[in-house]
Amino acid sequence: MSTENFQRGRLGRLRLHVLPTKRFKTFALSLFVGIPLTESRVTPVALTPFVLRRGTASYPETISFRERLDDLYGAGFGFDIYKRGDFQIVQFKLDIINDRFVSSRQPLLKEAVDFLGEVLTSPALEEGRFRSRYVEAEKTTVRKRIEAIVNDKIRYAAERCVEEMCKDEPYRLPALGRKDDLDGLDAEKLYEAYRNWLNDAVLDLYVSGDTTLEEVEPLAEAAFKLSGGSPSSYAPPRLRKARNEPQTVVERLDVGQGKLNMGLTTGISFGDERYPALLMYNGLLGAFPHSKLFVNVREKASLAYYASSRLDGHKGLLTIQSGIEIGNYEKAVGIIREQLASMRRGEIGEADLLRTKAMLANQLRELQDSAFERISFDFNNVLAGTDRNGDSLLEELEAVTPERVAEVAQSVELDTIYFLRDRKGGSGDGD
Repeated sequence: MSTENFQRGRLGRLRLHVLPTKRFKTFALSLFVGIPLTESRVTPVALTPFVLRRGTASYPETISFRERLDDLYGAGFGFDIYKRGDFQIVQFKLDIINDRFVSSRQPLLKEAVDFLGEVLTSPALEEGRFRSRYVEAEKTTVRKRIEAIVNDKIRYAAERCVEEMCKDEPYRLPALGRKDDLDGLDAEKLYEAYRNWLNDAVLDLYVSGDTTLEEVEPLAEAAFKLSGGSPSSYAPPRLRKARNEPQTVVERLDVGQGKLNMGLTTGISFGDERYPALLMYNGLLGAFPHSKLFVNVREKASLAYYASSRLDGHKGLLTIQSGIEIGNYEKAVGIIREQLASMRRGEIGEADLLRTKAMLANQLRELQDSAFERISFDFNNVLAGTDRNGDSLLEELEAVTPERVAEVAQSVELDTIYFLRDRKGGSGDGD
């Protein structure tokens, strides 16, 4: 693993994280903008980066915005929107070649920081608000993306399971916002929401490459036009407790294959000392081809087209996803619940434990090959208020025993069974 460490700094409300490294030929920049999930803000925040990508004060036309990236030796720019804990995060990314490998007249790191700062803090405006044609066009883009989720039944079922599980919490809200809220947003309202977002958000700028914090600080100070104040931080997530009895939710759509999803609480989040054992639990349960769900539900019983589990370490939730024949609902639920019981009983083979450790270790080592993955790993620590690195997590994983996994299994509780099935009637299929 790498011995390179992040250097930390602060510029007003902006926290800086710089990873000096000669491993890559590019500079990788990530800007994380996070705000608590709320009904009133989730859709405006989701729409905002789509509008910001259309143009800046210096490059107000979308074509000139894109040409500017071409001028920067084909720099790559994009963004992601997602949920972490109880926060909605917008991550802007910029990847640009290091000056040493091209003949540039200007320092390309400076150009990259300037560009990213302008995207966030100096957008293209008209009459003191966002450009109306950009807002209306991007409302259509977001609307289509939300509608596309329904057509992707695997993703739709996964999101609906979480929505039902967390229906009394902000975490139920989709990171991409809600379609019904888009009609009420115009250029003026969205610009006002953007200003509030910028003033209230937690801001973290990451830079990885052949540079130092000392070099990045003045560049960031000049590029980001932010209101004054001190950096804010992320509050710990609310870890929900499972219901006394699991709820069952059946939804009917025009589908040929059933989607059986389960939501479970763990009571453990990223910063918990038990987190490595929880990672092992998820790996043994359903994260890999040798896991219990894949072997017992898909291969031995031939009940599922796919069967896996996914861990949300910041919210302490674990979800199970499977695709089944609709008539196999009861059998599939029974076998999945038996795998959960088996984990609680500590029925963990030594070979499976070693294989899971090897798979997780390999994933951690692969992180070192991507600047953005290393940034994302470190940002998880920022979110959780911890300082765990790849080396320490490897050591913690290696020390996990079957007994510690079984101990974690005692805290995992089934909360929600969600079944997406066809519109036809029937018995023994989730009704």
